[in-house]
Amino acid sequence: MSTQTLYYNNHSEQNRIEMVDFYNEATEDYEFWSNDYNMHFGYFIPFKTNVFKRDSMLNEMNTQVLKRLHIGKQKNRLVDLGCGMGGTMRHALKRYKSIIAYGVTLSDFQVKQGNELLKGKNGIILKENYNNTSFQSNSFDSAVAVESFCHSGHSYSSLKEAYRVLKPGGRLVIADAFLKKENNKLCRGSKYSYKKLCDNWSLEKLETHTYIQKSLKEIGFKDITVEDVSFRVAPSVLHVPFAITGFILGKLLRLKSIKKESLHNLKGSFYALLTGLHMKSFGYYIISATKSNTYN
Repeated sequence: MSTQTLYYNNHSEQNRIEMVDFYNEATEDYEFWSNDYNMHFGYFIPFKTNVFKRDSMLNEMNTQVLKRLHIGKQKNRLVDLGCGMGGTMRHALKRYKSIIAYGVTLSDFQVKQGNELLKGKNGIILKENYNNTSFQSNSFDSAVAVESFCHSGHSYSSLKEAYRVLKPGGRLVIADAFLKKENNKLCRGSKYSYKKLCDNWSLEKLETHTYIQKSLKEIGFKDITVEDVSFRVAPSVLHVPFAITGFILGKLLRLKSIKKESLHNLKGSFYALLTGLHMKSFGYYIISATKSNTYN
């Protein structure tokens, strides 16, 4: 094994540990961002979603992701790869009676609290690594990854595992931020905000949307659609400075200290806003694909 490979593996493992610690300690802060514990940005549609009501946009993102799965009335086994507190799962179970939902996360806190929120519903959250789950091959009709694959650097392994667990003809939908150009081609300002974003949100790295499209095709997916929805997502990103200010004031008024992980979360949110302003370098995409009808 080369020194470079060894360094990358060590870096990946360290990032995984930091990510788990981050979510074990900071997940409860997300209630301030979303009453429904949606741990992602939103999707704005004029005259449908309310730009002043964040959960209206966050739940619309769930709706848009689920819509691209083409769920019908037949029984549908859905897996959320990096489910957080299960916000997208609960939204799916509310909208579709045909769904049985599974979520995976490495955070003990999210497993415990997420399953509490799922009580009485047809869903469960398991402690699993979405790059290497214990699920049988060809066992799910649908898979989603909403701002989760970025934690493992949009790795090939994540996409390959999604392909493995999906049934032939099954659908995968990814909603996330991606680079529009290679990291070494970013301007100084883009590179700075990008590094700070990764450091504070425990992201291994971001890949380009073209890399994801190419990788999905190589793995065996077909009907690959890449949609730039940056302008739909922007209104929810603009909530960040107000959410940060409100969160800090709330803590101060209750005379509560702010945990280290919460500070990282707040800083990460701020750098997400800064990163989003570099629209020539970064964008938010919904990528959907279908597993080919041949078994791999």
